[in-house]
Amino acid sequence: MFKTTLGLAFALVLPFSAACNSPTINGGDTDGGAGDDGGTGPCVGRGCQINYSCPTTSGPTTLTGVVNIPAGNLPLNNAKVYIPSGDVPPAPISGASCDRCDTVVPGDAVASTTTDINGKFTLTNVPSGTNIPLVIRVGKWRRVVTIPSITDCTSTQLDTAMTRLPRNQSEGTIPKIAVTTGNADAMECIFRKNKLGIDDAEFTLPSGNGRVNLFAGGPYQNPNNGAISYGANKYKANFNGNAAAQNFPDISTLWGPSGGTINSYDIVAFSCEGQQNAGLKPAAAHTALQSYIDAGGRVFASHWHNIWISDATNEVKSIATFGNFYQNDTTTITANINQSFSKAKSLADWLILPSVNGSTQYGKLDIKFSRQTLAYRDTAKTKDWVNFQPPGLTNQSQYFSFNAPLNAAESQQCGQMVFTDIHVSGDPNGDTSVSTTSFPDGCKTTALTPQEKALIFMLFDLTNCLQPGIG
Repeated sequence: MFKTTLGLAFALVLPFSAACNSPTINGGDTDGGAGDDGGTGPCVGRGCQINYSCPTTSGPTTLTGVVNIPAGNLPLNNAKVYIPSGDVPPAPISGASCDRCDTVVPGDAVASTTTDINGKFTLTNVPSGTNIPLVIRVGKWRRVVTIPSITDCTSTQLDTAMTRLPRNQSEGTIPKIAVTTGNADAMECIFRKNKLGIDDAEFTLPSGNGRVNLFAGGPYQNPNNGAISYGANKYKANFNGNAAAQNFPDISTLWGPSGGTINSYDIVAFSCEGQQNAGLKPAAAHTALQSYIDAGGRVFASHWHNIWISDATNEVKSIATFGNFYQNDTTTITANINQSFSKAKSLADWLILPSVNGSTQYGKLDIKFSRQTLAYRDTAKTKDWVNFQPPGLTNQSQYFSFNAPLNAAESQQCGQMVFTDIHVSGDPNGDTSVSTTSFPDGCKTTALTPQEKALIFMLFDLTNCLQPGIG
């Protein structure tokens, strides 16, 4: 339902090139797009439907709204929102590609902006008329909605149901996501409808049409009794209309033996397996992973997946070293959010919002089942987001990221990798990933913990476009 500040239903407003008193090429965009009120030449496309002579009592023709995650319950900052001058650009392609912020919004957009920490956006001097397209994009997440009618010289607030990110492909574009399972974490659960918000129909085998594909990770061997266990390795019977249970492909299919499929994904999330399993991640796997992030892929690695850095090529392994220094399964620790750069400060600002309720102390994050494996981090090439200092140990990052290629200039970097010692779902009484329980039966909780909320923020930052000087 659309609302105007006048409380009136929309009226049909025809395009009116004569009302464009500012005859600029792109319609006089004042919202950060390519148009400029100082331009010259005739208006173009929907730029000819903008009235720059609205009375001061009403103000300019304006659109406002809030962008949320697919679940609709958490706001997203740094989402791009724009109205194209002509046809809506093609949807972003799947697979590793260079997704930079300076190419996301087309140069002829008649209005564009970026959401704030509350997910809010305001577009001023927008076209009036019927069937106006609005594009919302966060990395390769994209939703295009058509506004049936915009009345001249009014402020229109869009319903939040229209401006959240898509839950399925019928609503828009969802990145192609590979999630590996692990006995020590259940990252596959955070992507589902009750948490981040993706519909179950999008969880399929790679041969299916779904945008989320699950892969079986390596084993965990209990050091006390030698028992071996695995994370979830199959979809349950009757899931998504498949009468029989379907086994996940092995994690190794992502990288080999003949090239693998990793480059077909936009995001790869590695759930902790409980140990490094170095023997299952050969040199060819590390080469494939580095090539993937260098080409624009995005990787999220949890806890013992530090192996992707410690055993990587020399270029990647130089940024950090690891050990096994600390774990706390009995009490909740309070970590500090590093606010020395803008994105981490935004995380602190976001968590404290009443609409997020992820922290009760500004700049703090409560973490259950904490770990510390990081010994050294190259501060020139990585960004530290969250850290804490266990008793008797140095203050170390719980979450850091780096852009790739590592040795390229910022303007030439395309990919990103994140490492965290934080388990997404570390509570054995909560979501679990075990081979004796088929997906999604291990996903038992619906409420988000503070660390899950923080990691959702970070996952959307991971998938977003890169911007020199910001990340």
